[in-house]
Amino acid sequence: MLADGYHDIPPGKVAMVVTDLEMTTPQYRGVSCPDGITLKPMALEVGPYLELFRRVGGPWLWYGRTIMPEAELADILNDADTGLYTLEKDGRPEALLELDFSVEGACELDYFGLTPALIGTGAGAYLMDRAIEFAFARDITRFHLHTCTIDSQQALGFYRRSGFTPIRQRIEIADDPRIAHDYPRDLAPHVPIIDP
Repeated sequence: MLADGYHDIPPGKVAMVVTDLEMTTPQYRGVSCPDGITLKPMALEVGPYLELFRRVGGPWLWYGRTIMPEAELADILNDADTGLYTLEKDGRPEALLELDFSVEGACELDYFGLTPALIGTGAGAYLMDRAIEFAFARDITRFHLHTCTIDSQQALGFYRRSGFTPIRQRIEIADDPRIAHDYPRDLAPHVPIIDP
């Protein structure tokens, strides 16, 4: 257990406060699909998935899927317990919804986000309603996710407004992908880079 007070983060690392949230009964916001946007299942191909993953999550330093071996990612994408959806605008995917049903009785919202083309349009609330619908269409008693302080500053509030309840917080320390994985150094300007 960490003692109260300050703790040094090694150079080359990022530190995040991770908040775990859950929903045990479906709660919907009742948002309609914005005009010109279509909900679609995603193709299960690594290349298009990673391109969308980077467009949605790059500004927030999402890196989990980009650093794993492509064969491992392909296995996840093609697993019957993975649900992948997007919102298309003008024929281009502009949102990522990834659901994980691998634990019996539960669904984890692995990834959820929009590209700048959809932010502020109401598409996020609409997509979250669909995520809740898809999750509880299976025999589950718990829909859960985690977000962190290097994600969008709106994420935690959005999840709470969507009906999720915070249940735990943790500290995560990881390699800064702008250093360890050659991500552009101008991503996530709200997270300082401390070079080793």
